[in-house]
Amino acid sequence: MIPRLHERAHRPCDPLEEALGRPVSPTEGLTEYTVVARWRGLDYFALDDGEKVWTSAEWADHLEDPYREHPFAASPDDDRRAVLHIVVRLHPADRELTGPEWAETAHRFARAAGIEIPGNKTGCRWIAVQAQRGRLDLIANLIDVDGVWRVPPADILRRLSDEARRIEQDLSLRVPGGPTMRPAIRPAPTASSQLATVLTQLADEQAGPLAAVRGLIEHTAHRVARQPGAVGTGTAHRLELLARRLHAIQQDLDATAAQLVRTPVAAVPPTTRRTSHRSP
Repeated sequence: MIPRLHERAHRPCDPLEEALGRPVSPTEGLTEYTVVARWRGLDYFALDDGEKVWTSAEWADHLEDPYREHPFAASPDDDRRAVLHIVVRLHPADRELTGPEWAETAHRFARAAGIEIPGNKTGCRWIAVQAQRGRLDLIANLIDVDGVWRVPPADILRRLSDEARRIEQDLSLRVPGGPTMRPAIRPAPTASSQLATVLTQLADEQAGPLAAVRGLIEHTAHRVARQPGAVGTGTAHRLELLARRLHAIQQDLDATAAQLVRTPVAAVPPTTRRTSHRSP
């Protein structure tokens, strides 16, 4: 799996056309099988009709909206090129990923690139397009909902590469330039490693129970926030605080699991055999 960071662009049409392999169209609808992942705030800012299928032109307009909403937003070096484009390619010998696997891969790369922050629903607008075999395109506008320009991490390429290696391990994919990955022979699990596994499952951002609970709380918070009156706003704020606390607990569990795995084992010094010399 090889991630590539393209030079930032002014408009999302060009990256979207490259991702699709064809021109953007006002009539071609892109289903969830093509747009496999997107920023979580979209449900509450743009998609009032949950059953609607957007065309590729509508997706391009959605990614371009921050320019119109915040005409004076610019990067720290006064650059208006806000469209970030990341391309991820599989090795030709890799199996084809399923839709949920592509979606998970997209969210993991979005977090590694700093365009998605867990628990933050008002971040950057981004989508992940899987329209060509063995390829995933992440397209984001760095101007967030509040008009703030989100600067990607200075070491974004290293973060993307590190995340690619972790995804290869998790999905049993092929390492670029190397042989097909084989499961390593591991020693019998210790009590610490077993406890670390349990904590890691609890802290799992994709399939862990705490992540599911946090998602329900966040969804409820946004639905409550839509209700008129100050009561709904206060309740939504409390629910959002609960979701952040849950996210902090997930991080603590993950850190504890990592500490259990790294617990050093005291090395036993080799015993030396002493011999006594006897005179004949």
